[in-house]
Amino acid sequence: MKNSKNLALYVLGVVAVLALPIFLQSQGNAWVRIADIALLYVMLSLGLNIVVGYAGLLDLGYVAFFAVGAYLYALMGSSHLSDTFPWFKAMFPNGLHTSLLIVVPLALAVAGVLGVMLGAPTLKLRGDYLAIVTLGFGEIIRVFLNNLDQPINITNGPKGITAIDSIKFWGLDLGKAWKFDGFTISSVTLYYYLFLALVVATIIISHRLQMSRIGRAWMAIREDEIAAKAMGINTRNMKLLAFGMGASFGGVSGAMFAAFQGFVSPESFSLMESVMIVAMVVLGGIGHLPGVILGAVLLAALPEVLRYVAGPLQAMTDGRLDASILRQLFIALAMIVIMLMRPRGLWPSPEHGKTLQRKGVAPDAPVAPGSLQTHAPGIETPADELPGAASRPMSINP
Repeated sequence: MKNSKNLALYVLGVVAVLALPIFLQSQGNAWVRIADIALLYVMLSLGLNIVVGYAGLLDLGYVAFFAVGAYLYALMGSSHLSDTFPWFKAMFPNGLHTSLLIVVPLALAVAGVLGVMLGAPTLKLRGDYLAIVTLGFGEIIRVFLNNLDQPINITNGPKGITAIDSIKFWGLDLGKAWKFDGFTISSVTLYYYLFLALVVATIIISHRLQMSRIGRAWMAIREDEIAAKAMGINTRNMKLLAFGMGASFGGVSGAMFAAFQGFVSPESFSLMESVMIVAMVVLGGIGHLPGVILGAVLLAALPEVLRYVAGPLQAMTDGRLDASILRQLFIALAMIVIMLMRPRGLWPSPEHGKTLQRKGVAPDAPVAPGSLQTHAPGIETPADELPGAASRPMSINP
């Protein structure tokens, strides 16, 4: 009965998620666009959760991989390189205009390599020191993107890269509305389903990683790195793998962001973006996939929802209060309240190990005074106990 109820709730949730953009489209494409951005942030948060939630490595420069993926697609999906370099135009007169099937693996690989390059010099750093180094890495990438228009114009500097291609695959252009039998599906709705498919793939990969030996090794490093090293875990390789895997999801999300926006500039990859992504992971429930998804959706949609609160308040004060400042104030207050009421996040990971009991023994069964538990919890018969013999309490007294 319980399984059938869970299955019904699961099917209902899937139908609701699939039908959401159709319903929002009737209210205006702006709400569908908010849902698209929320899905991108979910992908970013799931990638950062591998580094912060599983391996316990505080990364404040995660937005750098987001930027790398975005600029990679911008260069491969626009005519910027052909307009800048004559030799490139001779080979590709109209630009590369690369397919999605090539961009996604390439963005994943490039961002993953950069993640390993970031992790290599920081292997002996922990806590605040690691956070400072990764923060500096994120700012270095943003400064490079902002100034790499001279002497060779690669990123077009603060002007950014415009006219980026929409995603096209199998004859379907996601940049154009799709009309079917008198019913129109807007471009932002098509992007929603693409982003949803990528998010589902990210969730499956993250879950399988968490349940694998690699995930267990990451969690051992998170809890106690010295003990993990003493148990034979190669902490160096595991840390590098965590940085690379987390960064790869950020690169894919950045490529999707560039295609969705059609424009990228260094302003979109500031330090505040990294802080918000970390906040999504922590507020939702660090290391817990449903919690991370919940935190990302809430913090991505909350600023847009608060527009309808800050606007009337600004009108009531005759414009003396700025609506954008009010929105930031409300977001900060919401984060403070959540952390005070739910210190472990909105949907924290369940605590394991507290209910392990000896098989056949009630959880609240009394223990004889002066006796110790004769074997480990969950083990029916200890190795040194004779079959059929009565268990003998071990006294601490001689």
